[in-house]
Amino acid sequence: MLELKSVDTCYGQSQVLFDMSLSVGQGEVVTLMGRNGMGKTTTVRSIMGLTPALAGEIQFKNINITALPPYKIAKLGIGLVPEGRMISPNLSVEENLIATATRGPAGTARWTLPAIWTLFPKLRERKDSMGNQLSGGEQQMLAIARALMTNPELLVLDEATEGLAPLIRQEIWTCLLGLKREGQSILVIDKNIQALSAIADRHYIIEKGTIVWNGDSASLADNEDIKRRYLGV
Repeated sequence: MLELKSVDTCYGQSQVLFDMSLSVGQGEVVTLMGRNGMGKTTTVRSIMGLTPALAGEIQFKNINITALPPYKIAKLGIGLVPEGRMISPNLSVEENLIATATRGPAGTARWTLPAIWTLFPKLRERKDSMGNQLSGGEQQMLAIARALMTNPELLVLDEATEGLAPLIRQEIWTCLLGLKREGQSILVIDKNIQALSAIADRHYIIEKGTIVWNGDSASLADNEDIKRRYLGV
């Protein structure tokens, strides 16, 4: 579904990604892990066209999206949950969701307001509250729900549970596990190895803008040296 092939990305004269390659298959949950400042968010920005790659190729559903603007990439079926959530503070929960709602590239609206209320009952309770009146956990739920309202074929979550309380983190992981069981393709960036290992099919570890390891959850669990060297575990 998604494939990055030898992608290089720079900010001005500073190169951040070096020969970055990864893939996400149909119905897979794939993680990108690494310490802060190693290029995880830049990878997401390159995928979404926010910081276009200078070399290499990014394909989505066998379409070359490397040079496409962000709105066209989103219309093809990639839903982004950005780092920092970036919800609209002066819109209500319901308005935030309606503002992004589309039927998706397939033209079938799996995710509607009733479906979102079922997935996130807390958002239904707060549907008339403004974005800036929500807790951090509620804002993250809203950011995920907003992305789902675009009915994406691939969901990308950047720092899925950063700064959230443990109970809220568990709600997010439970949500992602439920989405996986429904066949949703997901690329998730986070640092919680234990939770991600229980959800994801495959993992990539990034160090200084380069993939240094990839494999399945069983291989990661058995590789203490990799976890210690690149993830600080």
